[in-house]
Amino acid sequence: MLWTVKPRCSLYVDVGYLLSAAAVRVTGTSFRNGIQVDYEPLIDALVQQAEALSELPVLRVHWYDSATDGVPDNQQQFIGELPNVKLRLGRFGFDGQQKGVDLRIGLDLVAHARNGAADVFILVSGDDDLTEAVEEAQVHGVQVILLAVPNADDKPHGISRHLIRAADGLKIIFPDTIDQSVTKVQVPPTAQSIALAPQGGRPRAKATSRDLNNEGVPGALRPPMLTSGGAINSEPPSAPAYEDPAELAKQIDSVVDNVLLTFRRSATPEALAELTAGKPSIPRDVDKALLTDLSDRRGGIELSEAVRHKLRAQFWEKYDEA
Repeated sequence: MLWTVKPRCSLYVDVGYLLSAAAVRVTGTSFRNGIQVDYEPLIDALVQQAEALSELPVLRVHWYDSATDGVPDNQQQFIGELPNVKLRLGRFGFDGQQKGVDLRIGLDLVAHARNGAADVFILVSGDDDLTEAVEEAQVHGVQVILLAVPNADDKPHGISRHLIRAADGLKIIFPDTIDQSVTKVQVPPTAQSIALAPQGGRPRAKATSRDLNNEGVPGALRPPMLTSGGAINSEPPSAPAYEDPAELAKQIDSVVDNVLLTFRRSATPEALAELTAGKPSIPRDVDKALLTDLSDRRGGIELSEAVRHKLRAQFWEKYDEA
């Protein structure tokens, strides 16, 4: 008796990309701690869209995230126990960067294509590092479609040009999916908790997995991406020969206001205390959001050391004003 395998699709979700890009849409900054996510309906909606795109049932959702020492937290444990969801965890390095996530996604894409696990792969990611894995999967007869997070203008956000060129198609996640499952954190710390944040120069406490759970690097260090308006940057742009100081100051002020507002809305009293105690050092996730958002605001151009210094100095100036 011959057994036939029904055609299916498989869904691969780069959580770092998904949540950072969703945070930009919802809060205007890539600071992930500024959002709260209703994961079960979000995953259900992604499955439904994947099935509609491929016209095939989803075999499994592969969910890629990072965890301290590779050990899932309570939220990740919950996600991993959802039906047909496979939790795949990288880890955080000593520098707070995610380690092993892109590698796991790439290896799975190639291995699953070779084994004929599915006929269509739906990939929620924008990372240029996955380009070769996508092309290798296609060699084995698999169709790979990118599913991008929409920005505020419902255009694809943060997708590598090389990845777009390699894939078989690019679609955006339905905007309602993001808007209904991802919301701003709405619990601002009290004035008393801000006032009680300790002053002084003691070392900041070791960053927690919540502090470090933010993927990405400044736009200038990423491969060419779709800009916020949806146009493709063919080459990583550099700073213009002449730079308007007033315009730069306006951009820095806007980015700092947005990141600081989001941080204060989401931070616990302990996080506020750590921030103040660690001055002039800025927590890694906050600093990353500042750099990424300013680079994006300026069209993805490289931020000079002078600009980075102005950005960080403005952050503390704004913080001390409160």
